[in-house]
Amino acid sequence: MHSATRELLASRADVWAFLAEPYHLPDWWPGITGVEPDQRGFAPGARWKVLATKRNVLAGRRPVETMLLVREIDVYERWTWHLLQPTTDVEIRLHSVGEHRTEVSVSTTRGSAEAAVGRLYDLVQTAATF
Repeated sequence: MHSATRELLASRADVWAFLAEPYHLPDWWPGITGVEPDQRGFAPGARWKVLATKRNVLAGRRPVETMLLVREIDVYERWTWHLLQPTTDVEIRLHSVGEHRTEVSVSTTRGSAEAAVGRLYDLVQTAATF
């Protein structure tokens, strides 16, 4: 299991709103290039068609169409999902650490949890001032 945690400069509601939009998944999850959610959208039991990049030492990178199964959702707290190919289980947890600060933790059986939280950090900084 690979895990990573990072504090985002955004409220838990803002982070959750970003995560709960299926079309944002390719923006922050490494290897996923497209999502077509079913009519249930972001809900337990939903099945999303996913375009992903599969890597093979011999064949290199190739696109693959697969299915993502939304398993559990605890609103503002936790989301788990399973990707059929390459077989991957993911858990995302949110914890409020202040009015405009949220700790996000990503655990995955495959892929880079560090890259995922890094991309979330880059994309979800609603309380950041530049």
